[in-house]
Amino acid sequence: MKEQFKKFLNEEQDPKAIEKITSKLSDLLMRGEEVGYIAVQKKPAITVFPESLVLTNKRIIICKPKNLGLSMDFIDYTWDDISSTFVKENILGSEFSFGTKTDLAISVDYIPKIQARKIYTYAKEQLDLLKNPVVAAAPIVEDVQEEVEEEAEEIEEVVPEEVTSFAEILPAAPVYETYEQIPPPAPAPTGDRKLSDLSKEELFDKLQNYKKLLDNGLIMQGEYDAYKKEILSYM
Repeated sequence: MKEQFKKFLNEEQDPKAIEKITSKLSDLLMRGEEVGYIAVQKKPAITVFPESLVLTNKRIIICKPKNLGLSMDFIDYTWDDISSTFVKENILGSEFSFGTKTDLAISVDYIPKIQARKIYTYAKEQLDLLKNPVVAAAPIVEDVQEEVEEEAEEIEEVVPEEVTSFAEILPAAPVYETYEQIPPPAPAPTGDRKLSDLSKEELFDKLQNYKKLLDNGLIMQGEYDAYKKEILSYM
């Protein structure tokens, strides 16, 4: 984790402040959350316990040390809650502020100008991503495809086990014989009444009967699909 945050020590960040934040962030970051930038407050006088801003791909976290630096308060705002961001450059550092959709105004002053510009740019990029959900949704499609492939692999692994235990399935054959009595109650296509003569309720009952036959393994999926298509054409 510490190696990951060394890149944030190139723009006048206080190394001690970064080290303290690093030790805390490992327990704060959510799954899939990545830190984009860390800015550390730098006041004109000696700042023993500076405030920090942590910007991730999910939220803004304000870190406020307390109890002489022995503990720290964390206040976070998700990008969905943020409506705007601002940077005001002063003689001594800059002030980074943002507004929420609930009309809250939050600001942190004495941020070094270089850091303030970086967090402002990063914040704008995250807000732009919210306006273009297609880009953000692309990885989700990949995850879904991977899950489907994993499920397919699991199914393929189960099939050989069923084949090897085919001999054990044979005693269950009488179960199928008990379901051979189901087709007669269902009005078959070859009956005296045509599908065009049946009411919607009767067509629905016929479709349910075919579904039972499919569930019981008495007809194939292709046969069921053909019956279903034909019945739906009259509904």
